[in-house]
Amino acid sequence: MVRTMSLITALPSLRAVPRSLRSLTGTARRLPRRSAAASAADRDDEVLLDVPDARLAPVLVAAADGDHGPAARLLAATRATAAWEDRDRHLTRLAAFALSRDEWLSGWLTAAPGDPDALLVAAGRAVLRAWDSPARAELLHEVGPLVDAAAAGDPRDPVPWRIALDHARGVHATHTGFEALWEQALRRSRWHYGCHVAALRYLSAQWHGSHRECFDFAEQAADDAPPGSLVRALPVRAAFACLAGGGQPAAVRARIDGAADRAIALSAGYGPGEALLAEVRNLLVYVLISRERWAEALEQFRLIGPDVTSFPWARLSDDPLGLFLELRGTARLLTAPGGARRDRAGRTGARGHYA
Repeated sequence: MVRTMSLITALPSLRAVPRSLRSLTGTARRLPRRSAAASAADRDDEVLLDVPDARLAPVLVAAADGDHGPAARLLAATRATAAWEDRDRHLTRLAAFALSRDEWLSGWLTAAPGDPDALLVAAGRAVLRAWDSPARAELLHEVGPLVDAAAAGDPRDPVPWRIALDHARGVHATHTGFEALWEQALRRSRWHYGCHVAALRYLSAQWHGSHRECFDFAEQAADDAPPGSLVRALPVRAAFACLAGGGQPAAVRARIDGAADRAIALSAGYGPGEALLAEVRNLLVYVLISRERWAEALEQFRLIGPDVTSFPWARLSDDPLGLFLELRGTARLLTAPGGARRDRAGRTGARGHYA
């Protein structure tokens, strides 16, 4: 049985800030303003949304000029070094780019029709395009051969199997069918984070599971994962799903705090601004703030630096960057001297607001 569940798809399609976050950010407006010097030290115009890392940025510039060569070399290097997490991140951005640049990808496929990297981008783009269509299931069935071709491109590569898992969820594959794909993914990379997230999504409350299954799978996977693996942060995705669903009993709140603790421990093992940790840290900030753990949230804001990711903020607001900045400002105000109180658990809250 696949023990998995998600958070992104376990959420309803939220287009406004949840009530809990509205009340938290509203606190900032009742606190003293920061000094001009402090404000100048952290200029909002230095914060960027979904900025590509140093390796991907020139690839996207070349792609905008119609040149597929740098993308081919970048993805080929990730295969050669088995850098599967980087490969998945780069693939996601390149597939999204290809949605609006058919000629760029078609030129690549024409020049190298059997290139595993071109086939991977083609499959990723096809699933992305179908996913946003009202005829999702029908279109996903049609692009199945592209997913199969990508999976056959390099027998070592787990990333096509992450795409296959997402595809299976979209066509409402049976548990048996999904488990067969999951087994193939694990054979290629036991701890590939993207495949674990895809499995979480399949067994989410919105699809084929429940919040309990989500936490059970995520916690077991995190327990088994080696030090430094992104899978150790998997429970924080389950926590996000539960938080978005409303109030939680004490037992669930304890699991949410435990998930945050695991993600904090993982984050501590990486340096500030680490691209691999950017999305995990942005998600962790949301969970910490929802649990009123402001001082810990502020430390994650510091580690994130200027690199904001759309997830999770775009699922909470039509202005993801604005929401991030407002919450960051609130965290600074609440943790400044005289701006916050500390509760018995050692977490901070606005004076008088959470009493």
